[in-house]
Amino acid sequence: MSQDTWLQNYDATCRLAQEIAENIHERNRQQRTGGNPAKINMTLRALLQKLKQSIAQLKESLLRSSSSRRIMESEADRRQNLIDELLTREKQLNATFKGDVLEPAPSRSTLMAGGVGASEGVSANPWLVNESEETRGLTFGEIKQQQQRIIEEIIDDLAQLVDKTDGRISNETRRVQLVETKSASCGMLVVIVLLLIAIIMVAVWPV
Repeated sequence: MSQDTWLQNYDATCRLAQEIAENIHERNRQQRTGGNPAKINMTLRALLQKLKQSIAQLKESLLRSSSSRRIMESEADRRQNLIDELLTREKQLNATFKGDVLEPAPSRSTLMAGGVGASEGVSANPWLVNESEETRGLTFGEIKQQQQRIIEEIIDDLAQLVDKTDGRISNETRRVQLVETKSASCGMLVVIVLLLIAIIMVAVWPV
């Protein structure tokens, strides 16, 4: 089932926010490298104004749909939460553009490895995330800590695997050395036996 108009506009607004973040990153790069960011600053001002208007339109559209009961109350609440996240994102982008803060931190969805979706269908925006029970309700910091613990566990497992592999290699190396030593001893024993036989034959051979 295709998305309704509100979700399509929401997706477009999310993409606009992402475009603004990318432009801010490019503007900051130009500033660091001595470039002239005047043109990109003008573009950013226009995009930020467009983002503000898009969010306002989403709020107005949601209010109409909710008032006319065209959507369920639970869906209206979900969409309101999405708008609230967009408003937070807009504030972050404005503050970053003005230089009040550093570039925006990754959104919650970039910390998650899962897919994205909406009740009416799949949506490729960075805020619609199907979270697992392990991360649902956690803050950004808690999710980062959880990811850090997982990374540390993986590193520990790899270290243990490397230790086991090193031990096996050492054991096999000792076995090879032992076989080589035995082989060398056997060779010397054969030579000695052959020499003894030769001496005996010379001793008993009639002149």
